[in-house]
Amino acid sequence: MFTSFSTALSALGAHTTAVDVVGNNLANLNTPGYKASVVSFSDLVTQSLGAGLGTTQVGFGVARPTTIRQFSQGAIQASSGPLDVAIQGDGFLVVKDPNTSAQLYTRGGNLQVNKEGQLVTATGFRVQGWNEVNGVLDTTQPATDVFVPVGSLRTPIATQNISFDLNLDAAGTVGPPASTFTSSIEVFDSLGVSHVVSVQFEKTANPGEWNYSLTFPDSDVTTPITPVAGTIQFNASGKLETPDALTAPPSITIAGLNSGAADMTVNWNLWNGLAPRLTQYSQPSAVAANAQDGYAAAQLIRVGIGDGGVVLAQYSNGQQVAVGRLAMCSVRNPESMIAVGNNNFQLSARSALPAIGVAGTGGRGQILGGSVEFSTVDIAREFTNLIVLQRGYQANARVVTAVDEISQETINLKR
Repeated sequence: MFTSFSTALSALGAHTTAVDVVGNNLANLNTPGYKASVVSFSDLVTQSLGAGLGTTQVGFGVARPTTIRQFSQGAIQASSGPLDVAIQGDGFLVVKDPNTSAQLYTRGGNLQVNKEGQLVTATGFRVQGWNEVNGVLDTTQPATDVFVPVGSLRTPIATQNISFDLNLDAAGTVGPPASTFTSSIEVFDSLGVSHVVSVQFEKTANPGEWNYSLTFPDSDVTTPITPVAGTIQFNASGKLETPDALTAPPSITIAGLNSGAADMTVNWNLWNGLAPRLTQYSQPSAVAANAQDGYAAAQLIRVGIGDGGVVLAQYSNGQQVAVGRLAMCSVRNPESMIAVGNNNFQLSARSALPAIGVAGTGGRGQILGGSVEFSTVDIAREFTNLIVLQRGYQANARVVTAVDEISQETINLKR
């Protein structure tokens, strides 16, 4: 009889715990990246009364329920936050506790920048990843705190290569006057000062042959720069034949800049790999595209996180630079991880070792920029569970009442 009391009390305690879990799920209905938990009940070891085929087994009630966190995919919605990210698929962002430096894991992608310029979660945990160092973003190194270049000035880069994708008119003549064509491109020195390099073409008497002259303005240097001159030859199909792709490109060396910048050498690339950039067809001479690899100094305009977890910095000169990348980890059995609050998890004794790497590799999911993953809590399911658990609590409360009445009747037998 007293066993019935303990059996019913165990059920009341178990259902109370289950209601707590449902309440916690509903409380986190709007928590980004939150994963709902379910309750698993299990019976206690039974006792056997009698022996043989007619053995009677009476249970001792229900054990303390265990909670299982279900890492299903949450709905992903676009966000207006430039640093917001969402994980699509398996995996976690890697973060560190600002107080203990303990490594934790999260699916919450509401990120921001703290006063030290570190990328942190909404609750202040430092996001781990890789940073650009001397223009190189090496993701093979151990992950570290991700820094965002807030308000920084981008160092200028001196131009080393220029190119023109252009056509010279096959109808050009030697004249007089000879057919000519001129094009220019802006280049930058080591201080970020802009200059203009020009190239002029002049038709010769030989079929498919043009002379060229690569010049630099005298006003930008202390001593005039001697133009670089040469000849280019097109074949009967109008494609560049000489210089060929294996020949060193023409280059102009610029010394004594008035700006005080370092001397520079600019190469004029006539070929894109094995494809010529210059042609000679029966069309007006014109430039289709040009390019150079230098940049002026520039102010930071904005920072955002793109797909793949790449931290992109946009500068006033139009340059967009990958200044960092978020690390991502996968855990073989994420259900074994322990929630420690602030949308974070830590490993338990039953957890497999985390594998840290780049998003989209090694079984890790994708990181989507400008997005947020919603909670996986289903309000309709939770309300249904709440009703079922309430009924379970009520039923077991009736067992306590019934056993109490039976006990009273037993006591009354003496009267």
